[in-house]
Formats: sequence, C-alpha cells, structure tokens
Amino acid sequence: MNHWPFILAAYAVVIVGVGGLSLASWRSMLKAERAADALKDRR
Repeated sequence: MNHWPFILAAYAVVIVGVGGLSLASWRSMLKAERAADALKDRR
C-alpha cells in the first residue's frame, strides 16, 4: 500500500493552513496598526 498520497495531502493541508493563518494575521496586524495610528492622530 502506497502512503504517499496521504502524506502529500497532509503536507498540502498544513501549507494551506499556515498560509491562511499568516494572511489573516498580517491583515489583522495592518488593521491594528491603522487603529493605533488613528488614536495617535486624535491627540
């Protein structure tokens, strides 16, 4: 029995998951930076 399809699928799921999490974190960081800049400009 060949296990490579399962192994490759598992790696693909991890890569897509890490990429999605990284993108979501980056977008959240940009939003937080904009909010911090807005608070700084209010003074």
